[in-house]
Amino acid sequence: MATYECPTCGAEFDSRRGLGVHHSRVHDERLPNRECDHCGEEFYCEYERKYCGDHCREKAVSFAGENNPNYTGGKSKSTCEICDETFEYYESEKPGLYCPDCVENEQWRDPPVITGSDHPRWNGGTVTVTCDECGVTVERYPNQITGEVTFCSPDCQYAWLSDAFTGDGHPNWAGGGVGPYGKGWNAVREAALERDGYECVLCGMTADELGRNPDVHHIVPVRAFVATPVLTERDAHTLDNVVSLCPSCHRRAEFGHVSREALRWRAGLAGPANGRQACGSKTVASPSSSAL
Repeated sequence: MATYECPTCGAEFDSRRGLGVHHSRVHDERLPNRECDHCGEEFYCEYERKYCGDHCREKAVSFAGENNPNYTGGKSKSTCEICDETFEYYESEKPGLYCPDCVENEQWRDPPVITGSDHPRWNGGTVTVTCDECGVTVERYPNQITGEVTFCSPDCQYAWLSDAFTGDGHPNWAGGGVGPYGKGWNAVREAALERDGYECVLCGMTADELGRNPDVHHIVPVRAFVATPVLTERDAHTLDNVVSLCPSCHRRAEFGHVSREALRWRAGLAGPANGRQACGSKTVASPSSSAL
């Protein structure tokens, strides 16, 4: 039976495995189990390995030419279309047309013509159009003519919009007002201002503070009278249906933020109530909040 002798202490073992375990435990060193394919030196490695190190692997394995894993046939030869010199190049999706010297020389490169009809987006050039506001003829590219009307300048555009979006041309047009207030309006307006002392009945803002007379507001709108078959706008012009308001309070009343009862009471057209109402920096007595 073959025996295996420990190279360090000379002990003999019946198997190579037993020798290896002994040497590892007793001498704290693993015995070689591989032989380098390049230099023949023995070495230890837990997994399959052909070379003892990278230096032997680099010397034994070549990555040049066909031995390179990315090799695709090497260089091809071609003739430069500019200088007729033969040159080598690596083949790719594009053919070799120019040698390296000519590629580096930018003088041979003719920039592409992309003006006028040679532009890839050419669609006929400018066209002559007439401004829909002032009638002046101007040049425009087709992509600049996108709407139903054309203008020569922003000023003409603004002027056209001012006219076109007035009255029934405005997208929010809802039929307009009731027209002129008719006879009797001027007289009842003056009477309401005198009765209210030329002051806003809600906040007390005076004509001197406003720089003009207050507005005169219909408590029941004129449109409500016009909508009734037996009445006209003149029937709305009565002193008990109008009050003097500053522009701020007038807006609040128009949008329903002040009740009709509150307006009548402030103008002295109804009985008193409790509470206070504020407008701007002034605070005055007003009907109770339930009336607003």
